[in-house]
Amino acid sequence: MPSEATEMESFHRWSIGAAQITRVLEMPPVRADPARFIQADRADVLAYREWLVPDFADENGDILLNFQAFVVQIRGVRILVDPCIGNDKQRGYEALHMLDGPFLERLEAAGCPRESVDYVVCTHLHADHCGWNTMLVDGVWTPTFPRAQYLFTHAEYENLLADERGDAPAVLADSVQPVVDAGLARFVDPGHVVVEGVRLEAASGHTPGHCAVVISSDGQEAVITGDALHHPVQVAIPHVGDNFCWDRERAAATRRLLLQQVSDRGTLLLGSHFSGPTGVFLEPDGDAWRVEAPQVRAARNVRR
Repeated sequence: MPSEATEMESFHRWSIGAAQITRVLEMPPVRADPARFIQADRADVLAYREWLVPDFADENGDILLNFQAFVVQIRGVRILVDPCIGNDKQRGYEALHMLDGPFLERLEAAGCPRESVDYVVCTHLHADHCGWNTMLVDGVWTPTFPRAQYLFTHAEYENLLADERGDAPAVLADSVQPVVDAGLARFVDPGHVVVEGVRLEAASGHTPGHCAVVISSDGQEAVITGDALHHPVQVAIPHVGDNFCWDRERAAATRRLLLQQVSDRGTLLLGSHFSGPTGVFLEPDGDAWRVEAPQVRAARNVRR
């Protein structure tokens, strides 16, 4: 695994049987007061200092968040999950506004030039999960991945069409509708199998059509969470939601069910906004869980 110092120049990769998953960062980790993103404060974070610091939080209780995409390669197919924020997008949140970063160059350096992507999967259609669906070419929003099928759930697209809050109209106009107009969108439902070994699993609550992405191969499994949870502290206090939620009660039920399944199956949890190792396993801890990095689990298993 690369160190924090080299994180922006290299990539984290995981093998799940015959599948390879690579995370690609769009920007350096964001450090923030947890209350900006989730309904918790610094004291809540510091209650779990033992395993949150330093990978997921600092000594003051500020949380660290990544904005990142995942490339899944399986059976000769490349699937890009949640293509981040995008350049040149006008957004209300300053950290996402009018970016001018080298995400596409990082994607290519990770072995995935944009022309090689077969599928783009958006777990949901918030600004930081679908921005690179398009790029600005001669003043026109153009699909970034010209060979890809873009998969959106029916419920997610219909919700975006009706949503007039915040950045939703801009996201529709610059990151989603141009893909639909180009004939590259494919509307699916939870349970859809992208290719053998990769499926969408219903995880509604954060948004109406939100899905997690499950990768299974040779008896191993990983799940990309989307925004079913934002930060590892929610593993320990799963009732704690986020500040951008469509239905908090449903989201909390979804989060607990997802975490229980991940723990029971020994699944690798790839938190879409998790910093540090990003991919973790869960260990039961009372009526909730704690996270364990893959290298820690491997060392513990050797000692056994």
